[in-house]
Amino acid sequence: MSSDMAVNLDALRPGFTDDPYSVLKSLREAGPVHRVETSGVPMWLVTRYPDVRAALDNPLLSSHGSALAEPLRGHPHFASWWFGDLSDHMMNSDAPDHTRLRRAVSSEFTPRRIAALRPRIEALAVSLADTFADAGRCDLIADFAAPLPITVLMELLGVPAVDQENFRYWADVVTGLADGDAASAREEASGYLQDLVAHKRTSGDDDLIGALARATGEAALTDRELASLAFLLLVAGYTTAVDLVGNGTLALLRHPEQLELLQRSTSLLPGAIEEFLRFDGPTSHLIRFAAQPVTIGGVQIPAGDVVLLSLASAEHDSARYPRADQLNIERADRQHLAFGHGVHFCLGAPLARLEGEVAFRTLLSRCAGLTLDVTQPLGWRVSLGSRGLRTLPVTFRTKPAMPLDEQATIKVPKPS
Repeated sequence: MSSDMAVNLDALRPGFTDDPYSVLKSLREAGPVHRVETSGVPMWLVTRYPDVRAALDNPLLSSHGSALAEPLRGHPHFASWWFGDLSDHMMNSDAPDHTRLRRAVSSEFTPRRIAALRPRIEALAVSLADTFADAGRCDLIADFAAPLPITVLMELLGVPAVDQENFRYWADVVTGLADGDAASAREEASGYLQDLVAHKRTSGDDDLIGALARATGEAALTDRELASLAFLLLVAGYTTAVDLVGNGTLALLRHPEQLELLQRSTSLLPGAIEEFLRFDGPTSHLIRFAAQPVTIGGVQIPAGDVVLLSLASAEHDSARYPRADQLNIERADRQHLAFGHGVHFCLGAPLARLEGEVAFRTLLSRCAGLTLDVTQPLGWRVSLGSRGLRTLPVTFRTKPAMPLDEQATIKVPKPS
């Protein structure tokens, strides 16, 4: 049953930002669907694993915001996805547009292109670790978890070196990793990305945007679609990798027996990454819109209403995962929802997993006695859609540099 009165999610902060799971547990146990409100926008919150999983692939729930997202126009955390000149991306579309966009991107964002990035990602990770290894302490977000994926992303998109400082600033402000005027940063990023796409049309560059810009036929994308794709990677692709490393490291530090187990047997790393994604994943909630009246968890939701799918709640559903609130890097069930499910399953999942694998392997090989620096505060980004750290102060003992073990390879579970 849904609650009679809407739960004001804004009133739950900052506790909800620091630890949403206890609040979501209470809601999940009270019922599968609840009426909630955030920034004055009424929504339906779906809390239980089977309902969230089914809703992610329900054709009655739309991702196409231009027609249905009007209630979110003023929402600080969601509006930029559905309005403006960078909104023509896959997360904001349904078939047939979604099918066309996804097919076009998939033609170039291939497993081979991603796998070819491994040597560069490994070199970047080692180089970043070298900058703080001797100090025995660092802010793991600012010094490692953030610069690694944003550098990879800029090189993947083909951002010239002369522009990368500005691009990194826009990325950090737009995603909440740094303070600043997010609206202005988004506007400046928009102008830059449109100029970048125009340049890539004739440059002949062999990067992702350059390859997509030269595509013809059904794979051809408009300038606005290409700029929107770059923005999608800028926001979603960047923060997913940052939060996988940041949240995963914090989970290990709060479960030292799991950290010790992983240090003893790095062969557990592929499974550990999947558990990090389940236990405290980068994406907390996803928005859908009821294109038609739909029933979820026995609750009838009228057409046009906003539906908030709580991945964070679903991933801690004890009916799905035994001892769901405990980190278990040996957990057998890896069919989590961190990358979505169905037609919107994240195309960037292989890259995020690769970056996570390299990052954790580097940390484990260079940093012994990794410990949370309790003299410094943790800093969280305030967002309903994603959950991640702005700061993660740690201390450690430096290990001698050694080549990364390339024998362990991530085995990616097939989307179900």
